[in-house]
Amino acid sequence: MFIDTHLHLDAAEFSPNRAELWQAARLAGVSQAIVPAVSAANFAMVRQMRDEFGVAVAYGLHPMYLAEHTDAHLELLADYLQRERPVAVGECGLDLFVPGLDPLRQEQLLLAQLRLARRFELPVILHVRRAQDQVLKCLRQVPVRGGVAHAFNGSAQQAEAFIKLGFCLGFGGAMTYQGSQRIRRLAASLPMSAIVLETDGPDIPPEWAQGQPNAPANLARIAGVLAVLRNMSVADIAQETSANARRMFVDL
Repeated sequence: MFIDTHLHLDAAEFSPNRAELWQAARLAGVSQAIVPAVSAANFAMVRQMRDEFGVAVAYGLHPMYLAEHTDAHLELLADYLQRERPVAVGECGLDLFVPGLDPLRQEQLLLAQLRLARRFELPVILHVRRAQDQVLKCLRQVPVRGGVAHAFNGSAQQAEAFIKLGFCLGFGGAMTYQGSQRIRRLAASLPMSAIVLETDGPDIPPEWAQGQPNAPANLARIAGVLAVLRNMSVADIAQETSANARRMFVDL
């Protein structure tokens, strides 16, 4: 059975047939998923996903929604972390790819969320786009109890740095493309103990679902790609990546 460590099940793209999509994922062998919030505006919807579908949840302030976040939202986040017992803080991090997102404000929000993770003794789910070294700097400044560097697309040296800080690395749809050579090399060569699976649905669809919302059932075929890259059985991939996810997120 697979664990999807990053699924935006609350996304509007899934609203027409959300229950059917989750049921299809369960039939494909996805036993659990983590649904991370991205802003205070969807905290309640993420909580509804947990109540309705039994998924695990995380609460955080995503850097791509920087214009929405206020200091009051950090206070609300602290309240949710205390009351709702999520498995992680997130999705949080840095995005230096999308233009117009103030890097200084992003870093301030990330550091504040890392401090909350320390306060509540939670791992973090990190968005790291074109910002691997900057996120690593923040993690060294405010160490936390590990987590996942989601949709990892850094160098081997950066991967090793995250692993040394207690993080797993998330691999998903991008790994299924023949052209994603760096990601595929990392997926094939990193310690198996550092790898978790994710879809990031509805985003980052795999090669066979281009132009479509990335459904959680795709995780089984994504695992099959990883199995080929590592010359392992799909059953072993499921067992090891799920064990990694449960080790990282202790209440999963």
